[in-house]
Amino acid sequence: MAVSTKLKVAGGVVGSFLLLAFIVFYLTLRGTLSPQQGGLMVVALFGLYVGFGILIAVYRLISKLD
Repeated sequence: MAVSTKLKVAGGVVGSFLLLAFIVFYLTLRGTLSPQQGGLMVVALFGLYVGFGILIAVYRLISKLD
């Protein structure tokens, strides 16, 4: 994978995480979510990104074994 492609993927991942975190923050400021719910949602979102990242890395490593 070329360096520019890796940067685009990394930028997309970081951008989508920040967008979703901003939406949760906005809903918290608006009063739709309590501060505890907003914090929990951001932590859960971070956990999802880390978990899926690990799954993708493991899949790519396993596919190189064939």
